[in-house]
Amino acid sequence: MSIRRIARDAVLTAAALTIFIVELQIPAPAPIPGVKLGLANIVTLVALFTLGPWDALAVLLCRVTLGAVFAGNMTALLYSLTGGLLALAVTVLTRKLLTERQIWVASVFAAMAHNLGQILAAVLVTSTPALFAWLPPLLVSGIVTGVFTGLAAQFAVGRLGKILRESNGK
Repeated sequence: MSIRRIARDAVLTAAALTIFIVELQIPAPAPIPGVKLGLANIVTLVALFTLGPWDALAVLLCRVTLGAVFAGNMTALLYSLTGGLLALAVTVLTRKLLTERQIWVASVFAAMAHNLGQILAAVLVTSTPALFAWLPPLLVSGIVTGVFTGLAAQFAVGRLGKILRESNGK
């Protein structure tokens, strides 16, 4: 990895981590466990659509790990990591089918995959299949928050995409 690439990914990670920490201060938008806006995912989407999957993976892994450390909730690391990796995998697959004007669509699928990943992790950790009952409301919240974060990422890619691609040599 070049120093430029490491520095760029570190700046994106810092931005995502800052957004994550600020979002922790915002009350949950719905009285459903696990529902949050997922604003830090905007940065991961921007990284994926402008720089590629490896940079997005680096930003995601660093943000999730440091977020768990800074929030003092290492238990959440497993859930965030499972959801985040599944969401990134889905986004990488849908990215090949979509344009930069459809990032919001990829974001919706990613948010739903994130929620599915978190429920799967929770069921495996607790051996409680009844937790799948939370999946329908979480999927609905994923659609709503996915549209919002996707549109924000789409706007950011439109504004920052050229700068980030140039720093990447693309």
